[in-house]
Amino acid sequence: MTVATPERPLTAIEDEAATIAARYFWRGHAREKQLPPPGDWRVWLLRTGRGFGKTRAGAEWVRAEVESGRRGRLALVARTAADARDVMVEGESGIMAVCPPWNRPNYEPSKRRLTWDNGAIATTYSADEPDLLRGPQHDGAWADEVASWRFAEAWDMLLLGLRLGENPQAVVTTTPRPIKLLRHLMEQPSTVTVIGSTFENRENLPEPFMQDIIARYQGTRLGRQELMGEVLDDVPGALWTRQMVEQCHISKAPDMVRVVVAIDPAVTSGDEADETGIVAAGKGVDGHGYVLADGSCRMSPDGWGRRAVELYRAHKADRMIAEVNNGGDLVERVIRTVDAGIPYRAVRASRGKVTRAEPVAALYEQGRVFHVGIFDVLEDQLCAFATDGYMGSDSPDHADALVWAMHELMLGEPSNAWGFVA
Repeated sequence: MTVATPERPLTAIEDEAATIAARYFWRGHAREKQLPPPGDWRVWLLRTGRGFGKTRAGAEWVRAEVESGRRGRLALVARTAADARDVMVEGESGIMAVCPPWNRPNYEPSKRRLTWDNGAIATTYSADEPDLLRGPQHDGAWADEVASWRFAEAWDMLLLGLRLGENPQAVVTTTPRPIKLLRHLMEQPSTVTVIGSTFENRENLPEPFMQDIIARYQGTRLGRQELMGEVLDDVPGALWTRQMVEQCHISKAPDMVRVVVAIDPAVTSGDEADETGIVAAGKGVDGHGYVLADGSCRMSPDGWGRRAVELYRAHKADRMIAEVNNGGDLVERVIRTVDAGIPYRAVRASRGKVTRAEPVAALYEQGRVFHVGIFDVLEDQLCAFATDGYMGSDSPDHADALVWAMHELMLGEPSNAWGFVA
């Protein structure tokens, strides 16, 4: 880089080039926690609150490893293929954004591949498809938001393929959830865990974002997770413990004898509204209950109605049920507008959420309900139910829909004994 002196100031072109070079000098901008830790590590676990800057840290690590020639075959693994593309590669803090124009890789979305001029290649993978990681070998990996991956098997497949070169390493960037995979990573002697909070990056975050997230989470138990990067333990008197939920995860369900889609509709729509809980669940030929999909969303009535019908068709359900305490006849009208022929039944709650949830939690404790994959928001809501009430900071829409479904499938017709009126 040309340096200005009193005798020779920079030309306009040189000044612009110096400004661009400084913009891409990551070590000049990064906080210490965003830089790779010293020492001999296999996994660098960056466990932080939302907005900390962990995505930027992961992308900059990939860039530095490629530019130095230390890595030639990298894996980029996100929760879904869309997340890998939209966050890790093309996001505002993704690889394409942090690489300077003179060393930006060629991105081929159809091949899920980035290629640099020095021959280094990074391939994107979805944790929803663990088998894609079975076989390929890598000398480096960036795994994003592992705490929200549906299948822990994806991490096993990634680690088994991380065997090229003299020192294969992986960077894991995630907002934590108290799941088995994350605890396992933290316990490994070859893992270096760095913990960071949202507030450490406040000067780079929009003030409206900070005001919103502080209002939503600060002072709450969930805020310790979402803002401070803590791994939470079970709430006192929890109906569902993390161990119970972890033990119910499976990758494939048996044939179903019944499938229902349950809806817990939001009263209003818009960015600030509650979500509409939409859960597809079935009863297997073995007599056990299975959570098949969570389609919960924050949409207009037309939007969530279409989402529910799509789930109904995808899982070949035989009935749709919906709680109508607040929505009344609107819910049925929404569903009938999308598909007039769907078998539908409305149910009303006459008792509190905890009363309705308790017998379903007992089914889990007895080992009679399984989750086909991991449903992070749903499971967080389940684990926030305690005997004294719901301890979450949001409305348990996903969990409420699940409770309706399991009562329908596993506990017979709803009755006043459990707080239902058919």
